[in-house]
Amino acid sequence: MNKLALSAALALALAACSQPPAPPAEPVAATPPAAPAPPAAPVPTAEEVFAAKMDAVLAGAQRSDANKARDQYRHPKETLAFFGFGPGLKVIEITPGAGWFTEVLAPALKGDGKLVVAVVDPATAGSDSAKAYYEKNNKAYADKLSADAASYGEVEVVSFDQKAPSFGAAGSADAVYTFRNVHNFTNSGSDGAMFKAFFDVLKAGGILGVEEHRANPGTDSATSAKSGYVTEDYVIQLATAAGFELVDKSEINANPKDTKDYEGGVWTLPPSLRGGEKDKDKYLAIGESDRMTLKFRKPDTAALAPGDKSDSFEADAAKPAG
Repeated sequence: MNKLALSAALALALAACSQPPAPPAEPVAATPPAAPAPPAAPVPTAEEVFAAKMDAVLAGAQRSDANKARDQYRHPKETLAFFGFGPGLKVIEITPGAGWFTEVLAPALKGDGKLVVAVVDPATAGSDSAKAYYEKNNKAYADKLSADAASYGEVEVVSFDQKAPSFGAAGSADAVYTFRNVHNFTNSGSDGAMFKAFFDVLKAGGILGVEEHRANPGTDSATSAKSGYVTEDYVIQLATAAGFELVDKSEINANPKDTKDYEGGVWTLPPSLRGGEKDKDKYLAIGESDRMTLKFRKPDTAALAPGDKSDSFEADAAKPAG
C-alpha cells in the first residue's frame, strides 16, 4: 500500500511539472490624471448687469414699435448713459408727455431704484384751454401706467403748481431729467422757478439732465420758445442762475439738417408733422429736431462758498434775458 501511495504521489507531481507555466498577469494601466476644472465664469460687474437690463428694457414689449423706431433720433441708451443713469437712483422725470422716456426709465429702475414723475396740476393752469389740455394728458398718462402694472407699478406720480413748483422734499432725489420741455417752461413764464425747484429737490452732487430743441446761437429765446426752440446759452444761464454747475455737453441728439425756420415751428418735423402731407417727405428726410443734451450738477455743500446756501439762489432764479 505504501508503494502504491508513493507511486500515485510521484505521478501527480510529474503531471504537475508537465503543465505549461501560467501566462504573466496583464499590466494594470495607470489611471490618467484628472482633467483640470474649467475656469470659473467671470462674475459680471454691476455695470454689465445694468447694461444688459437696459438692452432688455429697450427691446421690451412695453414700448410700442413706433416708439422703438424713434430711437434713431432720440438715442435713449446713449442719452441716459451720458446723464449717469444707473441702478439704485431716485430719479424725477419732469412733465413726461405721453411717456416716451417713462417706458424706459420705469422698468429699468423697477426693483432697484425709484422713478417719480411730475405732472402739471391742471388747477394751476393759466387758462381754461390749458387746464383742459393738462387734464386730458394727465388722464391718458395715468391710464397708460395703470394698464401695465408689471412695468409701471412702482412709479410715483406727483403734481405741481406751475407758478410755485415743488417736486418733493429738499435734497431727496439723485437725479432730475427733463426732455424737450424747457420751451414750455419759458412760454409759461416759469422757467426760472422750475430750475430753482430742480435744484432744491436734488441732493448735493445730484444731476440735472436736460434735453431740449436747440435754437441758433444769438436767437432771442423768449421769442424762439414759441416755435419750440431755445438757445443752449439760455438753458445754461437758467441752470447756473439756480445754482447748478455745468458738467458736460453732448452732441448725441444733434441734427445739422434741422434749419429751425419752419412756419409751424419744431412741430413741423416728425413726429408731429404739423403740416400733414404737405412736404411730408422733406421733413421726414430731415428727421427729428436738433437738440442740446446738457448735464448739470448740484455742488456739494462743502464746495460752496461760506454762507452760500441753496436758498440763496432764489433771488437769482428769475428768468434771465434771452
